[in-house]
Amino acid sequence: MKPISLIAICAGLLSQVPLDACGQTLVRVGWCVRTISVAAAPFAVAMKMGWYAKDGIKVELVPVGGSTDCVKLVATKELAYSLPSVEPLAIIRQQGVKAKIFYTAYQGNIYGLAVPQDSKVTKVADLKDTSIGVISMSSAGVIIARALVSNAGLNPDLDIHLVVTGEGAQTVALLRAGQIDALSEYDTQYAVIENAGVKLRLLSTKEIEAFPSNGFLALEETLSTQRKQAIALAQGFAKGTVFTIANPEAAIRILWDVYPETKPTGVDEATALRQAVITLEARVANLKLEKSGVTKWGESSEKHYAAYADFMQKWGVTQEKVPANELITNDLVDDINNFGQTEIIAMAKAYKGK
Repeated sequence: MKPISLIAICAGLLSQVPLDACGQTLVRVGWCVRTISVAAAPFAVAMKMGWYAKDGIKVELVPVGGSTDCVKLVATKELAYSLPSVEPLAIIRQQGVKAKIFYTAYQGNIYGLAVPQDSKVTKVADLKDTSIGVISMSSAGVIIARALVSNAGLNPDLDIHLVVTGEGAQTVALLRAGQIDALSEYDTQYAVIENAGVKLRLLSTKEIEAFPSNGFLALEETLSTQRKQAIALAQGFAKGTVFTIANPEAAIRILWDVYPETKPTGVDEATALRQAVITLEARVANLKLEKSGVTKWGESSEKHYAAYADFMQKWGVTQEKVPANELITNDLVDDINNFGQTEIIAMAKAYKGK
């Protein structure tokens, strides 16, 4: 009889076999919001398919208050990796922290300003003397809001009031009660709010549409000493992304299996699935490579990062311009993309699991 490898056993029994028995290294990744959501689908797919286990790692997502905290935790070495937006990285680089984004996960900008559909606000400049909701004060939404209102000629310290709304139902309740006038949040959060029956209208923020959003961050030291591990982490996400784009419904079912707490309660499964797919599709649009004109998963467009660095410096996010090559590296991208996309797409389309 042909012997069964330990890796094969671990891949198949990941949730049942102790970590030491599988010989897997636990890799903790900062997830820059306080709850696991549909946006974690690529991770869930990679876990379910055993891709991480095959590479000898077990990924644990660690919910964190926002991108600012995600960057700080990497800087202090409390986490080896996180998935933040670039703004707090640009800020902390100026303090001497040597960290870089080595995989751009969201090629399109997931952030933006939104108002209720019936709001009298039609442009960013109309937000003077309004309350703007953000997920948390460490969310990139804070930085984005301040920069965008500055760009529109307002004073972010005097002309707007930022209010912490939390996520999902809390935000919906505050909007319905008229306690906030606008939001500075992101694509999937807006989809969740609309699924709850509150229609939103995005304000035109063309100046940031081409800018990248979140990516895998690590200290340069980590990328040097743990290169293989960093590649495995990002490659699993890339494979999960390819699968998710090819079959969003299957990705949602896998997410519910891996993270049962993400499955909504109080609604029938068909409705829950339909709403979850709508929310996931909002993120899928920004996962696609076409958003920034790159050709490889995780590739960082130096042109777009440089343009964003100009924007951040112009509107006071950073005191000085941070060169794009201090924010990003594409050194691992070729190795990360060393997998068969065609096979994964076929696997996703044929997936019948429940």
